[in-house]
Amino acid sequence: MEQLIHYFETIPSLHRSAILVGGLTFFWLLEGSLPLFKFGYNKWKHALPNLFFTFTTILINFALAFLLLNTADWVGVHNFGILNWLPEMPLWLYITLGVLLMDFVGAYLPHYTEHKVPPLWMVHLVHHSDHKVDTTTANRHHPLESLIRYVFTLAGVFIIGAPIGIVMLYQSISLVATQFSHANIKLPKKLDYLLSFVLVSPDMHKIHHHYQLPYTDANYGNIFSIWDRLLGTYIYMDRERIVYGVDTFPNETENSSLKHLLKQPFQGYRRPTTDTVDKAL
Repeated sequence: MEQLIHYFETIPSLHRSAILVGGLTFFWLLEGSLPLFKFGYNKWKHALPNLFFTFTTILINFALAFLLLNTADWVGVHNFGILNWLPEMPLWLYITLGVLLMDFVGAYLPHYTEHKVPPLWMVHLVHHSDHKVDTTTANRHHPLESLIRYVFTLAGVFIIGAPIGIVMLYQSISLVATQFSHANIKLPKKLDYLLSFVLVSPDMHKIHHHYQLPYTDANYGNIFSIWDRLLGTYIYMDRERIVYGVDTFPNETENSSLKHLLKQPFQGYRRPTTDTVDKAL
């Protein structure tokens, strides 16, 4: 475990890029053999705006990396944050708890907040307005949202007292987990359901991309499904019923245009409609 943390403390940028590209390539290929939905689309044309937003997210994270490093150093030097206030524990437990807490403060909370605050929802809308969700959708975030998420990540490091090794480990796991949960792949239903008791499975997250409430406002989890189950935001529906997109922004042509997507957060807010709810399992 010490070697693992040491590796992520000093992980080279090349290795982080390899995780991004490797995961994207793996799930892209898997989608071809195990598709959940047969979209019949030009996959590269669909991917282009999503890959553009992936690139802008990388640029923002790279430009602001010094803030993350300085915050992690500060909490360590000043013995600040939840992890530093807890009694001494085995390293494996320390790492697990750190990743769990980063997943809550750095991912679940901002995601929940973006759905509940109309101006933030309009920024997050870019992610939800994809009508053909696949692994490239994972990083389809407007640059403004990348900044918002970064602020929450910084807050997470500060509140949790996470060292940079845990932060980098969390971000690496998060990257692959979101590529997995967005991938257009069809796991056996029972396997997917059992997996969703611990991790955010593909079916569980796809429900979140259904075009109507209350499904859109549920299943916020990033890596671990525990937060949705503990906080009452978990919903189940049969995956055959899923319709991607957002009911109040239904124009697929506009929602596939990079120029339109960049302007999307600045449109007027439109109140969504509500679908019937399946029984939560």
